[in-house]
Amino acid sequence: MNKLGLIDAMATNSGLSKVDCKKALEAYIESVSTTLKNGEKITLVGFGTFSISKKSARIGVNPSNKQKIQIPAKKFVKFKAGNVLAESI
Repeated sequence: MNKLGLIDAMATNSGLSKVDCKKALEAYIESVSTTLKNGEKITLVGFGTFSISKKSARIGVNPSNKQKIQIPAKKFVKFKAGNVLAESI
């Protein structure tokens, strides 16, 4: 499912217009992004938790020429499904 499919499903399930659902989804995405950028985690009880994790810098190997390369540290988004979501799948 892509963004348009999700908007359609939200409109069907909620009885709201697609325009309102699109605004709500975009506001949700912006809120999640801003919160994670600030280093906070988001917990939606029953659904799951979004958080930021860090990978430290490390040495890797380029598979094409076997040379060692430096892989920089980075942050990434982690999602852990809640019990209700995990059990419904």
